Amino acid sequence: MKRIIPTLFAIVLIILIAVFGLGWKYIEKYTYSNEKADLTEYFDLQAEDDIAIILQNERMEEKAKLIDGVCYLDLDLVHKYFNTRFYEDESEALVLYTTADTITRTEIGDHSYWVGDQEIQRGYAPALYQDNQLYLAIDFVKEYTNFSYELFLDPNRMQVYTEWAPRTTATLKKKTAIRYQGGVKSPILTEADKEDKLYVLEEMENWTKVKTKDGFIGYVENKRIVATSEEDPIPVTDYVETEYKSIHKDYKINLAWHAVAGVGGNDTFDSLVAGTKGLTTISPTWFYLKDNEGNIESFASENYVSKAHEKGLEVWALVENMTGEDVSSFEVLSSTSKRTHLINQLMEQARTYQLDGINVDFESLSVDTGEHFVEFLRELSIECRKDGVVLSVDNYVPIGNTNHYNRKEQGIVADYVIIMGYDEHYRGSEEAGSVASIGFVESGIKKTLEEVPAEKVINAVPFYTRIWDTTGSTVDSQAVGMDMAEEYIHNHNITTVWDEDACQNYGEYESNGTKHQVWLEDAESIKVKLSVMEANHLAGVASWKLGYEKSEIWDVIEDYLQK
Repeated sequence: MKRIIPTLFAIVLIILIAVFGLGWKYIEKYTYSNEKADLTEYFDLQAEDDIAIILQNERMEEKAKLIDGVCYLDLDLVHKYFNTRFYEDESEALVLYTTADTITRTEIGDHSYWVGDQEIQRGYAPALYQDNQLYLAIDFVKEYTNFSYELFLDPNRMQVYTEWAPRTTATLKKKTAIRYQGGVKSPILTEADKEDKLYVLEEMENWTKVKTKDGFIGYVENKRIVATSEEDPIPVTDYVETEYKSIHKDYKINLAWHAVAGVGGNDTFDSLVAGTKGLTTISPTWFYLKDNEGNIESFASENYVSKAHEKGLEVWALVENMTGEDVSSFEVLSSTSKRTHLINQLMEQARTYQLDGINVDFESLSVDTGEHFVEFLRELSIECRKDGVVLSVDNYVPIGNTNHYNRKEQGIVADYVIIMGYDEHYRGSEEAGSVASIGFVESGIKKTLEEVPAEKVINAVPFYTRIWDTTGSTVDSQAVGMDMAEEYIHNHNITTVWDEDACQNYGEYESNGTKHQVWLEDAESIKVKLSVMEANHLAGVASWKLGYEKSEIWDVIEDYLQK
């Protein structure tokens, strides 16, 4: 018996140790951790002045800045999430915001800004530079944008809402830890009291992903939630954007461009319009940039306008930038003072010659010029709107790298957006081809209508054909009018056939190792293009250029106008 007792004691001791070990492991596994998360790391605050941004229910990679107690957003962030119309003029250290009738202007670093002629003082700089980066005060942005935000400190973070969809809220049984991840051992981000509002982001089997009112996104156990309910937030509507009231004609536009290379070119007006039918608008190429200060050369003629008006034609004079290597569109358009000078000259010309419209034809703009071009259109539209002058803008077919022309914004600020529905193949193309196949035209219209209302879209058709010569790998072409193209076909005994893919009459022949090809623009091809335009309910047709057409083209266009 004496020998058994020690043995039993040892066995009991081993069992107790085992039970204790198992119990400790159970406690270690299932008891709640009190570890606190590193909030600076959680919000990824790299610098002392960083502010984490919680946009809707997502913590953003980008950061705001806390500068002199004021929250600032960099311009790229403002454009990406809030408002694309804030514009930086680096050369003159300005920030502009252009509405339908007014330009707001602040000198970067100043504690005031101007709305038209009215100066508004602020206790902070609406715009400033830090580390060569432009920042806008969030309160300045908010004066022109509808959103809400709330700033919290220690650590720096802000909750921002730009949308106001219904939200699911949670009611808690008692004070509860919000953990970084689902699990009792996950570090604690913050704690929520029973009366605190939590927003439910995702419900899982045992845990629910939630967001606190002050921007912590984490997890609580489902057993801590008593109930959920739906909340309809009240949208922020403090800022009302001024309405862009467009000039809209109650008829289909039939515009023809009149190529005027000098003052003497105006004398061809009578002969060129004599055979037209249904023409509503003529656009003489009168203005062009002549230097990098924003000065223009003008071929405008009072007599020309008088004769056009007598014939019932509106005159939308064209301004172009294709004036040679010495003139930089970027230099002119990226400077506020030069843009203003250019606009003032155009409006002076419009008033002097009683123009009905201005047609902007700025081509081959570099990507970095795009934002300045769009700002030019915004500012020009204000002056045109004041004087009742139609503003139209010419655009390439939207293929390739042309997004910087920002057709969507054009469709808001301009009265008409014109598609230059040609130059599918041009001199310099690597292969011969149609100037404007029907697929090319249809694609241009479809893509433009994704951004611009149909009642503002005019599609331009070509009155010219390219005669192509291909010798080996060398490709060359020349643009000719319809009469000359027909003469070419006749002189070379070319038999043309209808190309169903291009919806054009096609002809070719070979001589001395050179292949000669033509895809004709004629009454048949123009008719198909107009049918596509009619099907898409466009505002009208434009044509390049007056004098290149055959007389029967006007019958085809007139038929389109009457539908």
